[in-house]
Amino acid sequence: MAKDIEDRKVIDNEDTESLPSEAKAVEGPMDEFLRSSPKAPAIDDVVEGPVVAIGRARVYVDLPPFGTGIIYGREYLSARETLKNVHIGDLVTAKVVGSENEDGYIELSLREARQALIWNEAEVASQKKTVFELPVTEANKGGLIISWNGIQGFLPASQLSPAHYPRVPDGDKDKIFVELKKMVGTKLEVMVITANPKEQKLIFSEKGAGTTERASLVEKYKVGDVIEGVVTGATEFGVFVKLEDGLEGLVHISEMDWALVENPKARYKVGETIKVKVIEIKDDKVSLSIKALVDDPWKAAAAKYKKDQEVTAVVIKHNKHGALASIEEGVAGLVHISEFASETELRQKLELGKVYPFTITFFEPKDRRMTLKPVTN
Repeated sequence: MAKDIEDRKVIDNEDTESLPSEAKAVEGPMDEFLRSSPKAPAIDDVVEGPVVAIGRARVYVDLPPFGTGIIYGREYLSARETLKNVHIGDLVTAKVVGSENEDGYIELSLREARQALIWNEAEVASQKKTVFELPVTEANKGGLIISWNGIQGFLPASQLSPAHYPRVPDGDKDKIFVELKKMVGTKLEVMVITANPKEQKLIFSEKGAGTTERASLVEKYKVGDVIEGVVTGATEFGVFVKLEDGLEGLVHISEMDWALVENPKARYKVGETIKVKVIEIKDDKVSLSIKALVDDPWKAAAAKYKKDQEVTAVVIKHNKHGALASIEEGVAGLVHISEFASETELRQKLELGKVYPFTITFFEPKDRRMTLKPVTN
């Protein structure tokens, strides 16, 4: 045991002289810096850093340039099984639970960091409509209790699929409760519909999650159908649209508009009714398009433009390859960075939102590809 402690460079918590300089309490001018820095870790922030020292029932984590974090006391005990496998130099992710204790350390928690990451996973699962097969652990008169990644969630009886909803003729709550208790120990296919970490609220729904039920709903639709739906969520990759109870489809960012879409969240609001077109049905998933409801502007452009033609275009985006310039709504071409001495020069000579003359150097409207070259005076 003693040798193991020596091998792991365990530091007695009373022997601060042997503590590495990185793990000592920050003193002097750095104290003032920690207090004044607007970017210093705040309570509830999730941080990451290397382990710089291991003491008796405590672990020190380097958080430059703000000082040293410490996992100790109750937080150490709650994560001791995980910390047994931690060595000096290992990166750990933890949550700030104390901005600075009396010894100058930032107090950290592995347990709460794990909770924060789980809640983030739950929020993503809610947006993506991820289906989980989870066991029912308890029941009450309102519904079922389901455990997911150590968090207890609630499945209201109203969110059960028709196949599992208790069929009690007189609607007696006690009789419904009896039926619900019969489901304890069974597994259900469910989706997260509400994930609120502040209120510790995790709500599930079985409606639309079951493959059989979803397949029967999807069967009603075919590619080419135009439908009115309600926006239920927006992400960086597109928007989700409810087609009917239990069935949603995704409009990918690439199918939102013929023109460049930077932020789907800025285009549509939750609750907004929009028209969409079904463009693919695969594995019981429905892919939708908004831009398919209007004519492809590249078809019209094919009759108006050609290679070597001089045009005017507005610069709409800079990227690592150069700049995108639009000759008309939905028809944009790349001005390659090789046309300039540097990226800085490109950004100076082609400002966003401004119109410049260009020559079309490559034009393939069928493939929706075009390159442009600045016209030099």
